[in-house]
Amino acid sequence: MPSSFFALFDDIASLLDDISAMTKIAAGKTAGVVGDDLAVNAEQVSGSAADRELPVVWAVAKGSLVNKAILVPTAMGISLLEVWLHGRGFAVPLILSLLTLGGCYLCYEGVEKLAHAAVKRHRRRNGTTVVEDIEELPDDLSAFEREKIKGAIRTDFVLSAEIIVIALGTVAMEPLLTRLAVLTVIAVLMTVGVYGLVAAIVKLDDFGLYLIRPGKGRVSRAFGRGLLALAPRMMQFLSVAGTVAMFLVGGGILVHGIAPLHHFAQTHADDLPGWFGVALFNIGVGMGTGLLLLVAALTLTRMRKTLRRRPA
Repeated sequence: MPSSFFALFDDIASLLDDISAMTKIAAGKTAGVVGDDLAVNAEQVSGSAADRELPVVWAVAKGSLVNKAILVPTAMGISLLEVWLHGRGFAVPLILSLLTLGGCYLCYEGVEKLAHAAVKRHRRRNGTTVVEDIEELPDDLSAFEREKIKGAIRTDFVLSAEIIVIALGTVAMEPLLTRLAVLTVIAVLMTVGVYGLVAAIVKLDDFGLYLIRPGKGRVSRAFGRGLLALAPRMMQFLSVAGTVAMFLVGGGILVHGIAPLHHFAQTHADDLPGWFGVALFNIGVGMGTGLLLLVAALTLTRMRKTLRRRPA
């Protein structure tokens, strides 16, 4: 009996060691996407009222956990189904197809944001008044906030899916229990890490205000003023970085999933130094795809409106 207990304990320790080692490898593989995830989500949840920033971050974080609770077993099930189909002669790339759809969504959303910003800039250059700017504000701020949270959770779903799939590919040859444990640990760690940093970023200005309160030391006040100067610049940077990350991740998914694009990227990667060439190509593919999807969506919307106007 004691020998059986120690054998079981040894098996558990060995399993935990394997999970720890594979989690480190998977975390390294997904680090790039996590960086993009951070930039996108920080940009997505910014712009709320100061007293609503943390509740918005918390709501999106909970949605992200729900996303991963859906994605982890779904990815495991789809990968097993894909292996089962391959074993019967049906080479159906199920996960790759779903990722490609997600990549198209990111590209479309990125171009839509650029188009919206361009339209606003054009209106202001042509004499947009203060009244017109005020009219753009929603009447129901709570509904606006809910829509913002839903949009951030949808974007998180695509980014989380890529993180889970990359991690799954890293542990594809491991036993089922190890794969499940590694994906679960990665999902929790990435959510806590990303949204913990997002919360810290969006509250930088409040922390700066706290440090310059009367009674604080000279060093604290100087540091607080530095944070107050840094916060708006960081949010501007994250706004740009979040949009670029959508094209980088979405285009990267498409490039890896479409063989001719992947071959072209690998062939011409040496034309520019380091990883810059492939990243630039991914961004270009992402922007081009998003533009095509936006044109298609606008065309369909216009056709639908035209059909509705026609008399029956």
